[in-house]
Amino acid sequence: MTYAEVIGDPISHSKSPLIHGFWLKALGLDGDYRATHVTPEGLADYFATRRADPDWLGCNITIPHKETALAFVEDRGGVKQSIGAINLAFRSDGALVGTNTDAAGFYAPISGLDLAGQPIVVIGAGGAARAILFALSRVGVGPVTVLNRNPLKGAALLASFGLKGDALKLDAPLPPAALLVNATSLGMAGQPPLDLDLSPLPDDAVVYDIVYAPIETGLLKAARARDLDIVDGLDMLIGQAALAFELLFGAEPPRDRDDELRALLTS
Repeated sequence: MTYAEVIGDPISHSKSPLIHGFWLKALGLDGDYRATHVTPEGLADYFATRRADPDWLGCNITIPHKETALAFVEDRGGVKQSIGAINLAFRSDGALVGTNTDAAGFYAPISGLDLAGQPIVVIGAGGAARAILFALSRVGVGPVTVLNRNPLKGAALLASFGLKGDALKLDAPLPPAALLVNATSLGMAGQPPLDLDLSPLPDDAVVYDIVYAPIETGLLKAARARDLDIVDGLDMLIGQAALAFELLFGAEPPRDRDDELRALLTS
């Protein structure tokens, strides 16, 4: 049986097998999707082994492999130069190709917002932040403040995407912003919390947390307490997974059943 999987370190929290399994069953497709724990030290051996398996269709890639996995795939779409990180490796015409569905998955839930020229705060400077900043750069946001443990890395990201703004330490006070995005694993089950004072945000701000385990993170609870609009990590997760599913399994997932899928993921 053909199969695909998601790899990461850690990986036990991943809901991707539930999502892809739901779609495979709904479409009556013969295939499997699983989660596989791969450490940074084992990444090269993982790709070498999977390439030799004719039943393997590819993999989604999560923390901490989104940047390093670029070394093991063909970059036909210029992802290395544009986003600098991938979240999917899939077979195409005998090659293993890398791409990034995070950017489109991130942007879909907020596509109705007018963010042109609006101040944005992004927390983090890893692979997910790269995809998010890439998407935001395409709609002309600004200024953008990146909060990260290493502000120099945040400044480099702003420069690489041609975004004006500031890069500050993770514990710096929040500036006012129309959109606040957590692009780190902080607040995820088993990870340190993300404690932020949201009082500088205006009443019409949107708070977006890409963490989906738990669905309502401490950040989203704090935003809800202020009656701010929120976007949880399932929106991005399902959006990027839909694009990946089509590339992996060659079929369009049944997005008309998203409510049923979200109920499954939150049960």
